[in-house]
Amino acid sequence: MSRAVNLTATVQTVSALCDKHAIGISTIEPLPAGGTRVVLLSTDGAADVRKRMKSQLLEGPVARSSLYLSRIPQPFDR
Repeated sequence: MSRAVNLTATVQTVSALCDKHAIGISTIEPLPAGGTRVVLLSTDGAADVRKRMKSQLLEGPVARSSLYLSRIPQPFDR
């Protein structure tokens, strides 16, 4: 099971839910079309978020902002 979850909720709503239930967040970002992509620290945390927010799950692939993708460090090659 993936640790990444795509939701129709706002970043603030997802952050508040994770804080309330002590679910660790690795990365969180807003989606350009609306909604939030969150990567949790564990698969158990991801399953918990999916269960608690099942009515707000986005199924299938989503478009992500290049602003967030460009922040991923590139591997160092010699």
